[in-house]
This record gives sequence, structure tokens and C-alpha cells, in this order.
Amino acid sequence: MDIRVAYCITFIASFCMLVIEVVAGRILAPFVGVSLYTWTSIIGVVLAGISIGAFLGGKTADRRPDTSTLGWLLLASGIATLSIAPVTALVASYGFQTSLMARIVIVTTLTFFVPSLILGMISPVVVKLALKNVETAGNVVGRIYAISTLGSIIGTFTAGFYLISRFGTRSIIMGIGGVLIMTALGSGFLFRSKRPALATVLFPVFLLWALHGYAFKPPLTPDTVYYTESDYYTITVKNSTGADGKTPLRSLVLDNLIHSYVNTGNPLHVEYRYEKVYADVLTWRFGREAAFRSLTIGAGGYTFPRFMEVFYPQARLDVVEIDPEVTRISYEHLGLPRNTRIRSYNEDGRWFVMNSTDRYDVVFFDAYNDLSIPYHLTTREFAQMVKDRLNPGGIVMTNIIDNFQGGSFLPSYLKTLREVFGRDNVHLIAISPAFEKIRISTFVVLASNGSMSIGDFAAFMKKSRGEEADSAVVPEKIVEELLQRNYSVVLTDDYAPVDNLIAPVFEARFGYNRRGR
Repeated sequence: MDIRVAYCITFIASFCMLVIEVVAGRILAPFVGVSLYTWTSIIGVVLAGISIGAFLGGKTADRRPDTSTLGWLLLASGIATLSIAPVTALVASYGFQTSLMARIVIVTTLTFFVPSLILGMISPVVVKLALKNVETAGNVVGRIYAISTLGSIIGTFTAGFYLISRFGTRSIIMGIGGVLIMTALGSGFLFRSKRPALATVLFPVFLLWALHGYAFKPPLTPDTVYYTESDYYTITVKNSTGADGKTPLRSLVLDNLIHSYVNTGNPLHVEYRYEKVYADVLTWRFGREAAFRSLTIGAGGYTFPRFMEVFYPQARLDVVEIDPEVTRISYEHLGLPRNTRIRSYNEDGRWFVMNSTDRYDVVFFDAYNDLSIPYHLTTREFAQMVKDRLNPGGIVMTNIIDNFQGGSFLPSYLKTLREVFGRDNVHLIAISPAFEKIRISTFVVLASNGSMSIGDFAAFMKKSRGEEADSAVVPEKIVEELLQRNYSVVLTDDYAPVDNLIAPVFEARFGYNRRGR
């Protein structure tokens, strides 16, 4: 084999392999979330496939040192790549009754191991065919593996910075599979005449045509209004109804979780109960004409910022949303007006706080979800940055989902904020007063930059709402029992195992492990 052809084949195979690996995270996100577990499984499974593939490829190269062997491997890798989408649809939606980690490993292995293994077989075969002189073996092998690494690097950057946001995961998988098949057929390694090559091309074309509607189109339902894949999420907007079964709403789904319910015609409608807690605290804290300044980290569908814009006409509202597509979709499909007073910043929340010189009266954290918690927004160091940006008496509110009886993330977060704001300035609000019966639920952690009487808030709620109140202050005694009963750690930049802490909740809520319910 000509050395230039060897370089080209190696580059293409490595490029395709890394594109598949990067895209894998986006493919699995709607089914298992994006977490440390997801990426650990992807990297581990792909490396295992490449490793075993290299071993088998070496044996194959010694037994069948022929260009046709390389051709068939390229063809097989293309077909295996095309199988990723239908296999994902079949496997990832199956309810494996295992732990979350086991489920992610199983789904990742069944979906990505075979394509990784076949692509891993290509380099040893290329080396065998390119070697003509043992004396120059080191030089040839070194160059081939250098080209292979270059292909991997370019594939990584191309997929992460361009392909996913431009084409979407399913189109990328189709394209990569097509590139590998065309490389196999166009190289002339398989067939010397045109007729067999044409027949081999037509077969996958017809197969793709038959399977396209099932395997390569996004899983849209009749209530879907909009669907796209951004650099950060798989985003779906759907028509839905409120808890009363009547109020028309739109829901914003990021990956596998509904982040917001929005009433596009009524900004004052708040569906999620934790947002009602936010509203209760603001009503207690500020009059309707108060000119306070707020910062919301994590916009979702802009539900609560829109509420504040209408309810508090003098408030100054800043929102930090890392994904510009979420902001765009909120304008186009979720009722956010173009002439809004809300100022949006599309950047990382921590980066914004680090570089901000403004001071705020209230900060909302709404960037946490089921298993995609940005750990750098949970740490003691970040909490200190936020405190430094608060006015005296300013408050921070964070919504947390955890198991009140045995969860570890909620007590860890409470313990972390206590180290920054002080033990007496961090409080817990539940959406139900039946504290002994609460298991997995939503809570609001309230911290203040200075003393604050949580008892006054509890009295305010009892007087204004009575038994109908959505906000139930958890007594300090019960909070202390929670901290002593449940495992917890102080979250720091050096140690913030939030994926591990929240995993049992993910398992229980999505039914991956029946024992977690």
C-alpha cells in the first residue's frame, strides 16, 4: 500500500472515531442525562473497543494481509456506525432494572462498543500493509500513529465546536457512516469492477431509506412544537396543560428533563411549586414598587424572570443562561417579549459572577437538574463569590431536588452555604409541611447576607396563606436532624462529588432501580 493512502485511511478512521465519541454524549443525554457517569462510560467503552480492536486487528493483519481486509473493515465500520441510531432507540429506552451506573454502562456498551472495536482494527491492518522494510518500521509506525492522533484531535474539535450545533447528532452519524462506506468502496480495496461496487453501495442506500424514519429522525410526538440540538442540550418545546388539566402551557425539555412550564399569554402564571416559594419570599421581602436588583443563574424558559418583570415593574432583572439557543427559543416559542426589561447574558454563571462588578439584592440559582448539576456552581468558593456580589441583607435562593429521608446532596449544599453565610443565615423551605413523610421532593435553600428572621417569614405565610401556603419553613431542629442523619460533605472546588450524591434520586425517580423508590 502506498504510504500516502495509509496516512489518508488512518486519518479518516481516527477522525470518525472521535466524532462518534464526542457525539455519544449528546445521543445518550435524552435517556440517561449528562453526568460524570455518562462520560466515564463513554470514554471507557470506546477505549475498550479500540483496545480489543487493535488486538484483533493485529491478528487479522497477520492472517489476511490484504487490502480487501482493510476494505471490509471500513465497510463494516460504516455499517456499525449507521446502527448507532436504531440501536440507541431500542436499547436506551428499555427499562433495565439495574443501578444507574450499570444502566449507563450497559446502554453505552451495546450502542458504541462494536463500532469502536471495528474502527480500532483498522490501524494495525494499515501498518501491516504499509510496512515494506523492517529497517524503516519505526519511522512508518510513528508517522501512521501521529496521523491517527492528528485525525482524532481534528475530529474532536470539529464535532464539539461545529458539527453538533450545525447538523445535529443523527445527521452526523449518517454522515460518518457514509464517509466510512464511501472510503471502503472508493478506495478500490473491495472490488475491481464497478458492478459489485455499485450493488454494495445501493444496499446501504436502500437500507438507510427504509430505516430513516425510525432510526434517524428525532423522537417527536404530536404535541412537539419545536426541536433542535444545541451545543449544550437536546431542546424540545411541547404543548402541555397545567396541573388543573385546563390551563394551556408550553414546556421546555432539556435533554431528559422538563425545565420550565410557561403560560405564554399570562406571565404571572407560575406552575412549579418551588417558583411559588420564590414568589412568596419576594412578596415578604419586597413591595410591588421596590426597585430591587435580581440575578437569575439558569434561565430555563424564563418563567420566573417574566413573572418578576410584570409583578415588580421597578425591578432590574439580569439572567445568565449558558445556552444562547435557550434564550432564542424563549423569544420565539415561550412568550418572552422582544422589548423585555430582562437583560440576558449567554455565558457560564460562575464566569459571569467572577467578572461582575454589580451588586444584587436577590440571586436565584435555577441551574440544577436531575443528573446534570454543574458542580462548579455548588462549591464553597462559588458561594463566597456570590456573597461578595450581594448587597447587605441580600438573599440567595436555590431549588434542590433530593430525598429528604436519605439524600446527601441537600445536606451537603446546606453545610456548604453555612460555611460561607453562617449557620444562622441559611434556612430550608419545603413545599409541604408534612416533613416526616417527605421523600423525594423539591426544596428551596434560602441564605442571607446578614441576619434574617425566618420566623417572620413563617408568620407572614401563616397569616397571608394559612393552610394553603406553598412555602413551609423547615424547623431548625429538623434541619439539624437532617444534617446528622444523612451523609454530607462540604462541597469545594477540589472535592464536589455532586453526581454521586444525587444519583440515588435519579435512579428512584426514573425507575432504574426499584429498590430506590
